Amino acid sequence: MNILLAILVTVWVAYFIVKRYKPQTILFIGGMFLMLVSVIAGYGEIFPAGKGSTGSLLFDLFEFIRTVLSSRAAKLGLNIMAVAGFARYMDHIGASRALVNLTIQPLLRLKSPYLVLSACWALGMVLGLAINSASGLAMLLMVTMFPILVALGVSRLSAAAAIATTLCLDWSPSDTGTILAAELSGIDPVMYWHDYQVPVALCVFPVVAILHYFTQKYMDKRDGHVVQPMRKEDVEVSTDNGTLDNAHPPLIYALLPIVPLALILVFSPLLIPDIKMDIIKAMLIGTAVGMLAQYIRTRNGKQVAEELQIFFDGMGRQMANVVTLIVAGETFARGLMVSGTIDALISGTQNSGFGAIALSLVMIIIIGVCSVVMGSGNAPFFAFANLVPDIAAKSGIAAVTMILPMHFIASSARAISPITAVIIVVSGMANISSFDLVKRTAIPMIGSCITLVLANFLLF
Repeated sequence: MNILLAILVTVWVAYFIVKRYKPQTILFIGGMFLMLVSVIAGYGEIFPAGKGSTGSLLFDLFEFIRTVLSSRAAKLGLNIMAVAGFARYMDHIGASRALVNLTIQPLLRLKSPYLVLSACWALGMVLGLAINSASGLAMLLMVTMFPILVALGVSRLSAAAAIATTLCLDWSPSDTGTILAAELSGIDPVMYWHDYQVPVALCVFPVVAILHYFTQKYMDKRDGHVVQPMRKEDVEVSTDNGTLDNAHPPLIYALLPIVPLALILVFSPLLIPDIKMDIIKAMLIGTAVGMLAQYIRTRNGKQVAEELQIFFDGMGRQMANVVTLIVAGETFARGLMVSGTIDALISGTQNSGFGAIALSLVMIIIIGVCSVVMGSGNAPFFAFANLVPDIAAKSGIAAVTMILPMHFIASSARAISPITAVIIVVSGMANISSFDLVKRTAIPMIGSCITLVLANFLLF
């Protein structure tokens, strides 16, 4: 009965998220309902052994949320907010665009249009280490890389597909999912990135690049597209979304977005372990360097001082969107735990004889399907990620080997959904259908999903 209850509530949550209801609200309601009914029915307790309980079941529901919110906002949340503030400041001063403009120039020397397309995708993945917003990076690439690809002769659909799937792996050390996954795995974010994410990503890189080359070339030919070079100025790109900075920053600004990444990697166990550097300090230093560059460029101290508000606004927006989503996801996950569903799933898998790998595959498939259906990678990953430490401990496997493919599958699968943000942004700017676009992204992203799962289990 408890499993049926959990399934019904999970389906209800998925249905309303697909209907574009606010995920936080739905996850909070679903988690609180599961906890309430499960405690009344005697399936479990919100606070084991009464530790932390208020003495009232109704108040305990809100006490759990308060406890999680205070914990996440103070540590994980501050990391995430600092990253968001820095990213938004870099966008505002044009540094992110300068980085993209600089890095695409060598690609123009390649002769084959579809080889350039695959190389552009790979470049976008590398840029994702410094610009870790899929839709934000895609917007920058649409006004820089897209006209070049179309001018070289590939179709608008092919060019859009390559751009929409950049950052199909959220693999930056400062990515919100990476920070959460590393914390749940009990690993430093830089070591989680270096020891686990990078080896898997290096396996995915050639597979997706090759699949893009052959998939887009075949589909262009199938659709009757003739590879005919155009003039770059004849390629129209819609940019009337009001989010792009039209300024022309100095070329030196291309270095600014990578300042925090360089600090995080250099002052880490990888290179210089004696000097301590964390994500928050790196983002604050990066922002300070950006402000200094802006003052040198503009000689307007008042403007530079006012622009710092962009950083704070970015922090607040991330608190409102991502940190609350993590807390809501943890509330829903706690509901599943209290209902006894996770224990039943673990014991059922163990009794079937397949063990930990089968259980991991079940979780991976659930998140992959949810990412496509919901149009979001964060929502399903944050909803289920907090289950991993308990499941891994009871299954006798390292948490990281379970959470890594769950994290990566969410970001790859979202690029197959016609309702996800990056697909909508790219299709809108390219003036094409989002449904036509995902037909072009499906094969490379399915290849990514299969490769990352195999690489995870073979390497670790």
